[in-house]
Amino acid sequence: MGENSNSNNIENEEFILKNEESDYKDLINRLKEIKSSIALLEKIISK
Repeated sequence: MGENSNSNNIENEEFILKNEESDYKDLINRLKEIKSSIALLEKIISK
């Protein structure tokens, strides 16, 4: 029974890590979009 519990814990931790990794990738992509938007606004303002 302990082995099954350990296996479930490991699978749960892997799932959480994959979700966190996905969250970080989404955040990085969103930050890149924001950076591009700011650069575009800076060009418009400086005209």
